[in-house]
Amino acid sequence: MNGLEIFAWIVLAVLLIAGVVIWFVLAMLPGRVARARNHPQADAINVAGWLGALFGGVFWPLALIWAFYKPGAQQAGDRPDAAGEAEAG
Repeated sequence: MNGLEIFAWIVLAVLLIAGVVIWFVLAMLPGRVARARNHPQADAINVAGWLGALFGGVFWPLALIWAFYKPGAQQAGDRPDAAGEAEAG
């Protein structure tokens, strides 16, 4: 085994380790985003992110979108005082 083959094995090992680290970081990302945004379903989003990573990324994008979605949030164009005006008038 010459120096070039040893260098190739070292590069392969570094790439494999980097791939595993990136996989773990991406699997944790939806759960961390949900916790940072104080999402009420952060634990479920964390599980969905890990399951998505384990099953080839099928549910992972959905978990990431779910982490950014706030249930009960006002939709664009809604006014919080619109219901109060209708009752008062």
